[in-house]
Amino acid sequence: MNAPHDFSPRVDPRPVPAAMLQALRARFGERCSTAQAVREQHGRDESPFPVTPPEVVVFCESTEDVAAVVALAHEHAVPVIPYGTGSSLEGHLLAVQGGVSVDVSRMTQIVRLNPEDLTVTVQAGVTREQVNREIRDTGLFFPIDPGANASLGGMAATRASGTNAVRYGTMRENVLGLTVVTASGEVVRTGTRAKKSSAGYDLTRLFVGSEGTLGVITEVTLKLYPLPEAVSAAICHFPSVQAAVETTIQVIQMGVPIARCELLDANAVRAVNAQSKLGLREAPMLLMEFHGSQAGVKEQAQTVEAIAGEHGGEGFEWASSPEERTRLWTARHKAYFAGMSTNPGCRTVTTDTCVPISRLAEIIDISVQEAAASGLPHYIVGHVGDGNFHLAYLVKEGDDAQRATAERLSMQMVQRAIALEGTCTGEHGIGLHKMGFLLDEAGAGAVDLMRQVKRALDPRNIMNPGKIFEL
Repeated sequence: MNAPHDFSPRVDPRPVPAAMLQALRARFGERCSTAQAVREQHGRDESPFPVTPPEVVVFCESTEDVAAVVALAHEHAVPVIPYGTGSSLEGHLLAVQGGVSVDVSRMTQIVRLNPEDLTVTVQAGVTREQVNREIRDTGLFFPIDPGANASLGGMAATRASGTNAVRYGTMRENVLGLTVVTASGEVVRTGTRAKKSSAGYDLTRLFVGSEGTLGVITEVTLKLYPLPEAVSAAICHFPSVQAAVETTIQVIQMGVPIARCELLDANAVRAVNAQSKLGLREAPMLLMEFHGSQAGVKEQAQTVEAIAGEHGGEGFEWASSPEERTRLWTARHKAYFAGMSTNPGCRTVTTDTCVPISRLAEIIDISVQEAAASGLPHYIVGHVGDGNFHLAYLVKEGDDAQRATAERLSMQMVQRAIALEGTCTGEHGIGLHKMGFLLDEAGAGAVDLMRQVKRALDPRNIMNPGKIFEL
């Protein structure tokens, strides 16, 4: 097992030449910033790594803006790091080789809405909440929900998923096409609005999940779905995490078309209670949601309630009103920060393993035992309906001993996941933190093939260098 990336990533900045900086200022004016506060904001995400700022930040408002920045960067061999909302958990946006941060957060236009075809094209800075607000009147919605109000460009770049993935899939299944600025500054478009195509290499899937290492995504064409006739959420408490997971496995294996199935352990419930004043029983809990017709939702819920009862589940509570459902899901989405707030001054080392659903109980059981024995504060949340869960270890910032313990536990968990034919990352991506794990999972031959693709598309190694693998 290869060690994860060093606690302090290797920083080897390439200076931005004065001529390039002058050209950026001439074109972008006040949208080009070298202010320390702005640079530091763009050099820190939600990962446990220290601040690693770029030398300059450019706020882009169009594909043409991005192309102009990248063309200059290509000319001067300067790194380019895409930046959306800064919600990465794996160090994707850290400027470990210096360079320019391309901030797309002002690219917030809905480019084209085609409700009759169930598609929408958006600029990369549009967030998932924004797109759903703006298409609400069409009776459609975009279901991919990673929790954070992330930008859709960033979600495509990391192949994100989240709470609805068990029914609607991930970004991989829901991106039809992209506009991408390549490493040379050329603008290319991949895919179409057609539901399928056999035309050439699947470039869309190549860029989805590439984490900014092959190009900068500036527009995304997405699949939309009709809003379900009926939606109902439910919570159920269990005597143990194991019992909750066994319930989930049986629900999925029986083919119940559940839309969401989220696990919170007692520590996570305690944290969201403290932050959101929910008054939930502080025991392992499943938070579920059912979509469909009135009759279908009722049938799904009755089936799941019966299965839960077989595993000691009790206290089944329903939330049918939009307000109550929103309250519960808002608490779930805030679990990450709620957990951190229980230990002020801490940082989080968050795992992201995903395994075949039949092996989920096995890996969670052992991982929970190890976490409890370590003495580190921790909590579990998970999209357990698709075999993905996050065990978050809370470590004091600057405490190398705690950090080493968390990384050791994370490594042991990844070893188990790979042995069970799973993955080191179900949705967060590799970034800096899981570079060693990628080699263990994919093997040297596959990683070398990835390097060949990288070198072919980015021969000067300017696109988010130092991420996914070393060149």
